[in-house]
Amino acid sequence: MTVTNFLYEGETCQGQFHGEGVAHFEGGHMYKGMFSQGLMHGRGVYTWTDGVKYEGEFVSNVPMGRGVYTWLDGSSYDGDVYNAIRHGIGTHRGATTSVVYRGQWHCGKRHGEGTVYYNQDGTSWYKGGWVNNNREGWGVRCYPSGNIYQGEWKDNLRHGEGTMRWLKLGQQYDGTWQNGVQHGQGADTWFLWRVDSSQFQQRNEYRGGFIQGQRHGHGTFYYAGGGMYRGEWKNNKKHGQGKFTFKNGKIFEGEFVDDDTTDLGRFLQCLPGPDNDPSGLVPDMALVMGSLLEKIPKRRRDAERKQVECVIRRHNAELRSIYSFYSRRGRAPSPDNTFLLSRLQFWRLLKDCNVHRHGITLTQMDRFISSDVLTPDIPPEEVHSPFTTMLLYRLVSCLVAVAYRIYHQDTVSPKDILASCFSKLMTDDILPNAKNVKGFVFSHPDRAVVAASYTERCWEIFQSFCTAHTAPLADRAATNRHLVWLFKDLRLFDEKLTTRRFLEVITAENLDAGNLSNCNLDLEITFLEFFEALLGCAELKCQQAGKSRQT
Repeated sequence: MTVTNFLYEGETCQGQFHGEGVAHFEGGHMYKGMFSQGLMHGRGVYTWTDGVKYEGEFVSNVPMGRGVYTWLDGSSYDGDVYNAIRHGIGTHRGATTSVVYRGQWHCGKRHGEGTVYYNQDGTSWYKGGWVNNNREGWGVRCYPSGNIYQGEWKDNLRHGEGTMRWLKLGQQYDGTWQNGVQHGQGADTWFLWRVDSSQFQQRNEYRGGFIQGQRHGHGTFYYAGGGMYRGEWKNNKKHGQGKFTFKNGKIFEGEFVDDDTTDLGRFLQCLPGPDNDPSGLVPDMALVMGSLLEKIPKRRRDAERKQVECVIRRHNAELRSIYSFYSRRGRAPSPDNTFLLSRLQFWRLLKDCNVHRHGITLTQMDRFISSDVLTPDIPPEEVHSPFTTMLLYRLVSCLVAVAYRIYHQDTVSPKDILASCFSKLMTDDILPNAKNVKGFVFSHPDRAVVAASYTERCWEIFQSFCTAHTAPLADRAATNRHLVWLFKDLRLFDEKLTTRRFLEVITAENLDAGNLSNCNLDLEITFLEFFEALLGCAELKCQQAGKSRQT
């Protein structure tokens, strides 16, 4: 900043400008503030002839330190200044656009971490990384519509790994982006709400390849009604070789062209019959037994399957009723009165029937089911997800796998072992106990409705506490000890919720619930057990608070 040829009015010391003063420079610029040994030094105000003004700290004639720039159009900057330019931490406010940026600056540009608000009411904003005035790195963008993206950016565009949620469309994409559009591997999900606003969502979901925002390459589409297509895609359409699994368990494999099959006759033969109940156990339903049958000698497999199907037919009415009962837990009535069973509800069925008291946890059951009856089409991250849905035929297949894991060592004869185990499970565990709902989530309808609104957020917290981060995704699980740590970190333990009362909550459904000395904090838990522990502790705190108010 040139300071030659100026007029000075103010304090001096030993013949030099020192103290408060006013300097009028050639060209009409003016400075008013502190001087030291003939230089502008300290706090002052410098006004250029074009109206630009700086008010703040000076060091040896240079704006340096903390200051405020104000431009003629009304825009301003308030923050750190280095060598007369914005550098450090500061806030820039636009004059007419209501744009406000708060964050880091480098050499006059937004650079580093910062937040920008694009409108006056603060509904449109970005918070994250910047490089040379562009959004770059990791950041969160909330749009005026309420849609939100969180992930990686490059040159102001979504680029890299990220998640976009379209609220009004009920859609979410989680995966790779390139130049602002979905490109690479990702998962696109459409959440479907029933017209009566039932609390638990159903969804269509695609997992696989994308090119320029369209499904392209190899991918799997999961339909809300229970069907599934796995194969090749082109420009958002099924195109190439693929396998379509219908809701009745039948499978069509063949070639697709522009969403249509080239073998329509064989495709139609696989369609479900006139019974439109997606949970229906139809006579020709294909049980999914996967590697479970491989435990049986090859020459006995057909006979073993027939014996299992015989036991299923014997309990057909009860299985239908149980599926219908649990799939409705936590949901309001619907016009068509049909729902798909979620894994959260499946876990509740197993706990109600005391299956977890056979020395096997729900988490272990998930892994057994995954290895015994699930197909490679099921992504690893779906194994422990409470939102995964299943049709009746898959529920029955899962129960057969659970029965084998519990009772196969107690079976005297290896002949018809799957049928014997399943029959014992039905007779001793399922039929005497099903529909006697326990726990904190589904036992009270009103509570279930309120709890549903917290399910997704609690699922995110649960996932963050999962262990074995280097293990395959399907093997990750949280433990009771993680739950204790969570409560300690959040300082939730107090005179109302002691550690003893906490242990009573998490062991309430154990076989020896009263013996807290046998509580295993390293026992793996599913999301159901995590969620019900939170609800149980919340209820305990509310009860204690109510008693305190009464006294």
